[in-house]
Amino acid sequence: MFNSVKQLLLSHFLPLMGNCSRRGAISYDSSDQTALYIRMLAVTNKTIKSSFVFTPDVRVRSQVGFEPERRGSHPYLGVDFRTLHSRAESAGSIPARRIRRLFSFQRHLLSSRLLRGAPHLNPLHILDEDYCGQAKCMLEKVGSWNFDIFLFDRLTNGNSLVFLTFHLLSQYGLIELFQLDMVKVRRFLVLVQEDYHNQNPYHNAVHAADVTQAMHCYLREPKLAQSLTSFDILLGLLAAATHDLDHPGVNQPFLIKTNHYLAALYRNTSVLENHHWRSAVGLLRETELFSHLPAEDSLSIERQLGSLILATDISRQNEYLSRFRTHLDENDLNLGNASHRHFVLQMALKCADICNPCRPWELSKQWSEKVTEEFFHQGDIEKKLKLEISPLCDSEANTIASVQIGFMTYVVEPLFAEWARFSDTRLSQTMLGHLGLNKASWSTMEPEASGSSEDGESDPARSSEEPSSRALTQGSPES
Repeated sequence: MFNSVKQLLLSHFLPLMGNCSRRGAISYDSSDQTALYIRMLAVTNKTIKSSFVFTPDVRVRSQVGFEPERRGSHPYLGVDFRTLHSRAESAGSIPARRIRRLFSFQRHLLSSRLLRGAPHLNPLHILDEDYCGQAKCMLEKVGSWNFDIFLFDRLTNGNSLVFLTFHLLSQYGLIELFQLDMVKVRRFLVLVQEDYHNQNPYHNAVHAADVTQAMHCYLREPKLAQSLTSFDILLGLLAAATHDLDHPGVNQPFLIKTNHYLAALYRNTSVLENHHWRSAVGLLRETELFSHLPAEDSLSIERQLGSLILATDISRQNEYLSRFRTHLDENDLNLGNASHRHFVLQMALKCADICNPCRPWELSKQWSEKVTEEFFHQGDIEKKLKLEISPLCDSEANTIASVQIGFMTYVVEPLFAEWARFSDTRLSQTMLGHLGLNKASWSTMEPEASGSSEDGESDPARSSEEPSSRALTQGSPES
């Protein structure tokens, strides 16, 4: 049966290769008897490169992969951030990065009909036929705060960011309104998704999709829905989708202490956020997504996109929170003013970025475990390299519960309390409710959370937690 299916696939794909020299492979996954892995890599006489003139932060893309990034002079920079969190692969296994598409036989048939020009009634024809109905059903409820992004990512075979963002751009009518080329939009979103490091337990494309979905929930809140322009909504969705683009899985202090070239380039200030922004601009220019707009409009989009992404720098949390609190105290936020609307978008993106503790426990717990795993892994790398361990990165001195309780107390609660003052809606109360319940759940898992030990000795981990408010912002797992 497998051989006949393989021959059928080859008969369809070989004519599509044309004059271009290609090599490929078709393998069968015995654990999933409905799935075939098809790998097709282009081979050309010369490597196609595109460089970004927007910044010295240059990354090179080629048809057969990525060139190694430049390294600084520090000896610790032998660390390849792209494989920092990757698991060792068994001998003879195909690297995950080289498996470009996961096709089932049903999807192959649907794609073949499309290539032959046959009409299709299914707008999500790229999905498996078996999964299409479930994914579509989930997208119909994309505005629900209980949206399970992990399930959606499985149903879309790891393409949650592409499908969710494209769906939202279409739902808001932004593709038609801004006359965007759908092929360019798709290409841009695919490149964005590929530039997230899926080896990262937390800072990956699923996190970006989750933040984008949360941003959509906030954009639908009455105050914002009545005031934001289509341009604001476009910026908000793009910023959410790209806010952690090409995140290396380590935080800013790690980059600084290892003299990474990005830290030097951005002078140790908002290093990751500047890199995310520049990477997003690079993809916008590479795909020419806004090339049909006047040059000044494209530059304006790039600048305002940067302003939103830079606002996610957790080390500037108190700065933004104080400004937000002052506006609320003086009741002078005027959403008819473009600069005020942009500031509210910044605050919405900040909330979306760290909203995991405000999700239902089943979702929040998974995110907490993932972010702490990434944080502790950085600590293990620092130990191995004999570096000072960053705050909250030591798995021997901290637990998932202690990290989460501190993060909720000093970072999440103050922000969402002010957001609830601004937008006192059912969603805001729901988020605060989940936050309280989740904090209580983590407290029951932390032995010392209920009080000091019987002999009266203070716990050093707990005693260091109080002054670590600064550490939680500067060395936060969200950084």
